Amino acid sequence: MANCHEVAAYILAKQDLESGDLISNLKLQKLAYYAQGFCLAMHGRPLFPEAIEAWQHGPVVRALYNAYSSHNSAALPRPDGMDLSVFSNEDRDLMDEVYDVYGQFSAWKLRNMTHDEAPWKNASMGQEISHASLAEYFKTQLQ
Repeated sequence: MANCHEVAAYILAKQDLESGDLISNLKLQKLAYYAQGFCLAMHGRPLFPEAIEAWQHGPVVRALYNAYSSHNSAALPRPDGMDLSVFSNEDRDLMDEVYDVYGQFSAWKLRNMTHDEAPWKNASMGQEISHASLAEYFKTQLQ
């Protein structure tokens, strides 16, 4: 299983800086949340082991927040390289689909979307959003 930093690197590698496709820490948090939620719903397992917590501006993976907080709201850099062997084809396909669907939205649009979703709404501020909560909600979002 990949860790949250490897998932973040995969997502960040997808951005096209020349076309203005930029990912901030806030947007990265939401894309990681959607990838984790859909992986739990579709495959019955987490994409990465780190917890997602309910914060003021939506779901957050604390380790990712800490890793990228020095960038404030600026665009995060593309990774120089990554080991794709940590991902199964199934996981890459899932992350590609999440990026294609949700990557088109701004960080603040994604933030507002998560505020309307049960996993964040039903969690206490600062507390972990359970895998069960994510799986239950995201199963309702599968088409």
